[in-house]
Amino acid sequence: MIHEVNSSKELRQFIRFPYKHYKGHPFWLPPLFIDERNFFKPEKNKPLAHSDVILFTAWMEGKMTGRIMGIISHDYNVLKGEKRARFFKFECIHDPGVSHALIHAVEEWARKKGMEEIIGPFGFSDKDPQGFLISGFDRRAVIIAPYNYSYYQKLVENEGYTKEVDLVEYLIPVPEKIPEFYSRIYQRVTRNTALECVEFRKKKDMKPFIIPVLRLMNETFSDIFGYYPLDEEEMKKFASDYMMVLDPEFVKIVTDQGNVISFFIAMPDLGPALQKAKGKLLPFGIFYLQRDLKRTDYLILMLGGISAAYQGKGLDVLMGTKMLESASKRGIKLLNSHLELETNLKIRAEMEKMGGEVCKTYRIFKKTI
Repeated sequence: MIHEVNSSKELRQFIRFPYKHYKGHPFWLPPLFIDERNFFKPEKNKPLAHSDVILFTAWMEGKMTGRIMGIISHDYNVLKGEKRARFFKFECIHDPGVSHALIHAVEEWARKKGMEEIIGPFGFSDKDPQGFLISGFDRRAVIIAPYNYSYYQKLVENEGYTKEVDLVEYLIPVPEKIPEFYSRIYQRVTRNTALECVEFRKKKDMKPFIIPVLRLMNETFSDIFGYYPLDEEEMKKFASDYMMVLDPEFVKIVTDQGNVISFFIAMPDLGPALQKAKGKLLPFGIFYLQRDLKRTDYLILMLGGISAAYQGKGLDVLMGTKMLESASKRGIKLLNSHLELETNLKIRAEMEKMGGEVCKTYRIFKKTI
């Protein structure tokens, strides 16, 4: 039986399902309950106010067996000239009948809303976890990256879904010495005295740079699949959401005469802490997070961008060299690229030049409805 979520109690059931579905799984990363609750509050998640959404749960003999979310982002559809819906938050037991009922419910809803195509898993933007994991099931998930059972791919393909785009995740060893080809570029770039690579020791020192960095992110991410620009209010929320877990040593910014022209942000791996916290900040979750920020030897490369006018001038090497130096000082052994579009060949080539290897692949699916 498929049921539309209409009450706060049903929403809590929707949110809690994955915690039971993956209970005890060594590679699933439980999101924080507070973040999941805030995702469904328009005052905390602004895109909700500009989108049509629907939530369905599946039940068998009084037991919840799956869930799915439907999204129609009107702003994005207008921006791109599309009539696309999205499915998101899909979780399901290994039962084709249950998955069919959930997916069909969202498709029918989207069709009645005038949509012609549906993609997923995909949230409001690329800042939400995206895609199904289709390879690399033997590694723990990292923050803001999905993890799912291997049978999910077959369930959606049975419904007529095909590949829209893949994303890959690299593991890159931290070198004992900066490679010579990077050192030469680094020396050339640093001769330009107008450029300054700004580094930080305290979080308060980063605050004046947050909004300029996010404005630059809007500029540099404009053509990335699924990206929708943040407005000023969303920038402030985005910054506050991540300030707690940012480590100043792994934030690198380049300025030209005081103007922010590039940024590179990495984050210590919080996976073990999130697993111990089991989705709860209190009473011990905050302690686990703060402790693991300093103890991990694994760094997640989260965001980076260079102003169009400065691309191809070696700023990526400048920031990358500084990041490698900070990583080495902290005893970091491995870098995780986070999700990179398979089509981003330039970035992928740089990662492979550094000895990086693909460890996971994710897929976003599509279907004409």
